[in-house]
Amino acid sequence: MTVTRHVVDVRNADGSRRRVQYRRAGSGPPVLLIHQSPRSSAEYLHLLDDWAADFTCFAPDTPGFGDSAPLPMAQPHVDDFADAVLAFMDALGLASAGAYGTHSGAITLITAAKRAPQRFSAIAANGYAVWTDAERTDFGSNYTPPFAPTAYGEHLAWLWHRIREQSWFFPWYATDDNHRLPRAHDNPHVIHATVLDVMAAGTSYGPGYAAMLQAPRDLPAPGAPTPPVMIMGRNGDPLQAHIDRLGPLPTGWQAHKLATDAEVEAAARGWLLRYPAPGDAVVTAPEDEGFVEVPGFGQLHWLGDPEAEILLLHAPGGAAELVARPRALTLDLPGHGLSDSPAEPPIALDSIVDVLVAAAARWPVTRIEGQGASARLAAMLANRLGLTHDPSPALRHGGWPDLTPDRHGSHLARAWSLARAEVCFAPWDAATAANARHFDPAELAPHRLHRRALAALRARHVPELLALIGD
Repeated sequence: MTVTRHVVDVRNADGSRRRVQYRRAGSGPPVLLIHQSPRSSAEYLHLLDDWAADFTCFAPDTPGFGDSAPLPMAQPHVDDFADAVLAFMDALGLASAGAYGTHSGAITLITAAKRAPQRFSAIAANGYAVWTDAERTDFGSNYTPPFAPTAYGEHLAWLWHRIREQSWFFPWYATDDNHRLPRAHDNPHVIHATVLDVMAAGTSYGPGYAAMLQAPRDLPAPGAPTPPVMIMGRNGDPLQAHIDRLGPLPTGWQAHKLATDAEVEAAARGWLLRYPAPGDAVVTAPEDEGFVEVPGFGQLHWLGDPEAEILLLHAPGGAAELVARPRALTLDLPGHGLSDSPAEPPIALDSIVDVLVAAAARWPVTRIEGQGASARLAAMLANRLGLTHDPSPALRHGGWPDLTPDRHGSHLARAWSLARAEVCFAPWDAATAANARHFDPAELAPHRLHRRALAALRARHVPELLALIGD
């Protein structure tokens, strides 16, 4: 089943607008999938695929996580995240839906259901936290230290070990035998996925995560209206023990300790099938960002003015957000940014240009501009479309570092080294006086380097693309 990506603008409580990225799959009764912190909706790709046969699934990146904009307040409360779920439903035109959430996603949904019970046909919660006062005090002091980019990338070394060790100890900073977890691992690909999500969240990571760690037990009062709710916890999850902290449950609620993630997900699926919600989504998409469907490939992400004359192609290993400018349209290349990636490395430039042609033909562009090594792609695309292209200065492009995740996180240091060197030299991997690049010192601002490193880490098949482009 195809999982597609979308954007929608939602209205905050103060009347401002906020951009939300979300994934969608399937057909049938609407179901929301609310991820845990500090992840994104990417953690539900397997569920979107599995549940698409039974439901129309909507999995948003929650505020400040993934690629969704943060809430407008500096220190949001769990109530604010709950209201954001309701606002997302409003933006989709959903009067009601079933919902599934993991950890902080479960907390958010149960809070939302207490605030607006009529909006949910049923909720399945995988790990609902009932913190003690002592735990909230401890977490408030230690769990979410400030996370901000540093000039030389030290924050990424901290981040790698922070995420790796959260499978070793709970809380992650309680590094002693009494706090060990039973499913410790150092799988670099699992760690890397969470690290990328935290990098995408950036400075929103701390406040958003902290809101869930301070959340109270927020179950409906006896006799209060409530949708049916099933709370579950699997073996090895620290929150399984919190089922014993729940206390008396409202009528129509259940709580179960299960063995595996598969058992939890199967029980959740059955619960939501038992209480289907009516209705279809009716969405008004933003005018300055979206995803274009390319038959036989997937989706390309675009930014900017869809009526612009100029189409910008970022350099290999980059992203549309890094080159976006007024009165222009820009795409994430295949395998870059938020665009889908080809299953296999490209073996010919024509295969990439075919995808770009199918996308670009939908807009009234008259000129193509390629950044860096993408100048050749721009020329090929312009030729295929019968347009003009703006040639870039003849600059040698550099090679590409090995950014394959390893158990030590050393690939993060290589991505940061690339980001800094690109500002100072052209090509980046030839640091000589002859290759010095004139630059604005603002280009070395840590937050800009952070987004550049994230783009590099997200990119796929870059060495193969550069080899096809040639010098």
